[in-house]
Amino acid sequence: MMFMKTKTICIIGLTFFVMSYLLFSQISLNTQKPIDFAHWFNLIGAVLLISFNFVFPKNTINSIASIITTIGVVAHIGLCMIDFIFWSFGNNEVKSEELRIHLSNTPSILYPFVIVGPSLLFVGLSLHATNFIKTEPIKVLMVIIGAIVIGISFFALKNGIFMLLGCLLFALGLGLLVYRKNKNQC
Repeated sequence: MMFMKTKTICIIGLTFFVMSYLLFSQISLNTQKPIDFAHWFNLIGAVLLISFNFVFPKNTINSIASIITTIGVVAHIGLCMIDFIFWSFGNNEVKSEELRIHLSNTPSILYPFVIVGPSLLFVGLSLHATNFIKTEPIKVLMVIIGAIVIGISFFALKNGIFMLLGCLLFALGLGLLVYRKNKNQC
């Protein structure tokens, strides 16, 4: 049986992730029928992004980043499940608002799966990128700045276009790091 290279899985994950952000920025999620493609792409992308834990140099930074990335992926899965429930309500704003209130009043779900947890995916992958701050500073800054833009656009600006731009910058930086050319290439 033939298996894909880990680097290829990373790029496929980034592609799904970017496609999800493209959908998030362009459409009303309630109009996606018969499937919530945006969140399915996001879910698949996040799960595949765990492959980044295996493509960068093995060191202390990688170990810490791998733990944070894995926690972020698990939280992202939880967030997608919550978003699938919201999507299932369609245009029923009453049910959606009831769920929002319930989540807001349930810190054991709100913080690990909505506020803090999913952000750890971006923190972990950014930390992985810092392995290359001396040799690939532009690519590392692309990842870190992209992650920050995603966070600010999601939490503060509520702007899908900025989120998409941040995701593009983040993904491009990570993709370039995966396929960097140097004598110590993984």
